[in-house]
Amino acid sequence: MMNEEGMKRAAAIMIALGEDVTSPVLAAMDEEEVSELTKVIATTAIVSPDKMDEYIEDFYNMMLAKKFIAKGGLDYAKSVLVKSLGPERARKIIDRLTKMLEQSSGFDFLSKIDPKQLAKFIQTEHPQTIALILAHLDPSQAAESLAQLPEDMKADITLRISNLQDISPSVVKTLARVLEERFESLSSYNVEVGGVKSVAEIFNRMDRITSKSTLEKLEKEDPELVQAIRDMMFVFEDIKVLNDVALQEILKKADKKALTLALKGTDPETQERFFKNMSARAVETMKEEMEYMGPIKLKEVEKAQHEIVAIVRELDEEGVISIGGGEEDEYV
Repeated sequence: MMNEEGMKRAAAIMIALGEDVTSPVLAAMDEEEVSELTKVIATTAIVSPDKMDEYIEDFYNMMLAKKFIAKGGLDYAKSVLVKSLGPERARKIIDRLTKMLEQSSGFDFLSKIDPKQLAKFIQTEHPQTIALILAHLDPSQAAESLAQLPEDMKADITLRISNLQDISPSVVKTLARVLEERFESLSSYNVEVGGVKSVAEIFNRMDRITSKSTLEKLEKEDPELVQAIRDMMFVFEDIKVLNDVALQEILKKADKKALTLALKGTDPETQERFFKNMSARAVETMKEEMEYMGPIKLKEVEKAQHEIVAIVRELDEEGVISIGGGEEDEYV
């Protein structure tokens, strides 16, 4: 998606080109871009002739730069543009074009694939191709995918990534298109979208009333699905089933004000589980603060509880605690 300035320039150029030229251009764009660009076109004021000349010349130079990059790479494009436009204008054009190309490398379809599946999918490719693919991914996804590759490949591919030179965007796009077509033909690879886990995460972020009523309605149609969702959900009151060591870890990280607010709106049993793992003085202070607060809006309580649950999930992901076990779990 273009930034605001880019949208203004594109809108001005399309207005200047007229409806006959603009219509097929819009038809080739995705719906979100068409919607945003249409809004800008509709609200664009009269553009002065000088400003319009600037936009059109800039657009022409951008297209020229793109052609030079495709022909001989980034360095070639820089060299040609510097000679014709001067170093300052050439740098601005190359910088803008580079950002545009980075935002749409063509490998976007890989972003939602589980790293294990991605590694399995690309490991039969040439090592240089694998290096190029990983270089265009989000660093965290690239790291996880690299970790899943065979041991004898990791060092070689890492070295290849570090030595990658400027590559023609057209080559990158072609590779991405071939990979996407190949990927779509393999039904054994699953993209991580939706599923019970996603639904559980959504319900965890809903307010309690909406969550409860929606699950009750859904339960009438598919009780097994609702049970599966509930099994994967973790709410504030579930903290009481965690063991004392886990509760102490939560207390270390939790903001005291947020915890006080969260406990004020929960059941006595959950409060007692926390109080059991706090000093007598700390419990007394917290009870006084809860009483001093007076009536609190439910939304504020739920927000505080979500904060604490987020800490619990973070500790669970780090392996510090386990939310899968109950009070009988032992820590060593």
